Amino acid sequence: MLAATVAAISGLAWVYLLGFRGRFWLGHARDDGKIEPLEKWPVIAAVVPARNEAGVISSSLQSLLQQDYPGPLSIVVVDDDSHDGTATVAGRTAEMQPGRAVTIVTSHELAAGWAGKVWALRQGIVIAETRYRPDYLLLTDADIVHAPDSVSRLAARAANGGYVLTSLMAKLNCESVAERSHVPAFIFFFQMLFPFAWVRAQRCTTAAAAGGCMLIRADALRDLGGIGTIRNALIDDCALARKLKAHGPIWLGLTERVRSIRRYDTFAEVRRMVSRSAYAQLGYSPWLLIATVLALALVFIAPPLLALFSHGLPHLVGLAAWLAMALSFQPTLRQYRLSPLWGLALPAITSMYALYTLDSAYQHVRKRGGQWKGRVHVGAPSLR
Repeated sequence: MLAATVAAISGLAWVYLLGFRGRFWLGHARDDGKIEPLEKWPVIAAVVPARNEAGVISSSLQSLLQQDYPGPLSIVVVDDDSHDGTATVAGRTAEMQPGRAVTIVTSHELAAGWAGKVWALRQGIVIAETRYRPDYLLLTDADIVHAPDSVSRLAARAANGGYVLTSLMAKLNCESVAERSHVPAFIFFFQMLFPFAWVRAQRCTTAAAAGGCMLIRADALRDLGGIGTIRNALIDDCALARKLKAHGPIWLGLTERVRSIRRYDTFAEVRRMVSRSAYAQLGYSPWLLIATVLALALVFIAPPLLALFSHGLPHLVGLAAWLAMALSFQPTLRQYRLSPLWGLALPAITSMYALYTLDSAYQHVRKRGGQWKGRVHVGAPSLR
């Protein structure tokens, strides 16, 4: 009886996911195809928050300095209380490639009630708006490298579509065993949580963005009250997307033109990356935590167990659900040029993500949640 009930839930869940959730698994929202150029190119200011990013900031900044963007493009790097010489590296890179206006701001103290990255962004945005008066703000991370046409394509898409937010999900590094076993699943789960077709649809409340690359219409950000309206958000990109969608259409897609050069060489590094924000995604709710882990178990982990250890109809349903998840994972695996056999491992990978989510809640209880390069996110509510 238990096997039949679990099989029914798993089977129905996969019918819903494949047929009624925006066809998320196909990955159709992409930054490819022809983009119509603009008659007048808007003024853009890129803001790059950087905390202890000396190892990657040069490559990221070079990619912005080498943009083929026809309009005015300036860059503000915010050294977020680094102690590894990030500002020095950024300054040397800017001097080696003159031609674009580059401002380097040093932040020495985190303001009370602000998440670290959002505070850094706020300081950079103030400088950008004061000095350059941009039509659009490009918020991009210090580990992100842009192809030469990245900004021009973003600007054209944003202006032609009337988007207040245009965001690209950066192509993540995927070379180590830890990355190959986690990165495609991360992208898959993100699209499942926030189907990109629903993000685009104004009639849907679903809103999301990828914080590594967000082009925001400056007047829309001012109208909603500025970046300070999400001052304590650990998952700042999705929080900002929810705010901006109330002011106009937004767009989110996959890309090969924007990529992250941050490496995760060990499983421990991946665990820390996921645990940092997993519990925040659940609103720090223990009930949502229980529901999430149970849902992951029923939808992703139960099918192979049914296929291997049950008989009759539950066995067939489990086998079909396992095959469905493996097949739905294939477009993401192709994007990262990995073997299709990784699709069969998705239940095991999901088990690890469930453990990371539990660890995220545990770290929150210990008041160690949201750790990033020595800084702890202390503004989240405490468990009672």
